[in-house]
Amino acid sequence: MAVSSSGQGQRLRNFLLALAAIALGLSIYLGFASSNQPTSLAYQAEHSTPWDVAQANGQPTFLEFYANWCGSCQAMATDMAQLKQAYGDRLNFVMLNVDNSKWLPEIIRFGVDGIPHFVFLDQSGSEVGMAIGKQPVSVMEKNLNALLQGQPLPYVQQSGQTSAFTAPLRANSDDPRSHGG
Repeated sequence: MAVSSSGQGQRLRNFLLALAAIALGLSIYLGFASSNQPTSLAYQAEHSTPWDVAQANGQPTFLEFYANWCGSCQAMATDMAQLKQAYGDRLNFVMLNVDNSKWLPEIIRFGVDGIPHFVFLDQSGSEVGMAIGKQPVSVMEKNLNALLQGQPLPYVQQSGQTSAFTAPLRANSDDPRSHGG
């Protein structure tokens, strides 16, 4: 008994649909698995020092403004994970997501207009330098070493490749304390 060409077409279509579903499921699984890796921005942010803790504990602070969609932030994620591993016991690594309106006062305070935006704060919380955009790990290491030793940072106000970011003019009005304004 010969199989009709429309039957073969139906089988081929079903096979291709099953193959596409398997590929989609695998890509979703790998996407979730990669967001739990130590080099992912989500993982690093979740394991960074909370901003309020960093302001109170008397240690120098390395503050990073970032966004999950930022290509330069993602490109530096592995370097940032290595720096945190090397220096995290001696200084605070704080990550603030610019997409969270909670951080709008800090975005304005530190003049964030491109990301990644790095701020170096001494143990009293005073800003001693900043760098904007993708930076070589060697530059960041030298700045962190100087910060820990209380010396002037050798590379400050450096600009590298950034992702465009514009701070909203006001905080999210969903905040019950905003009184509708």
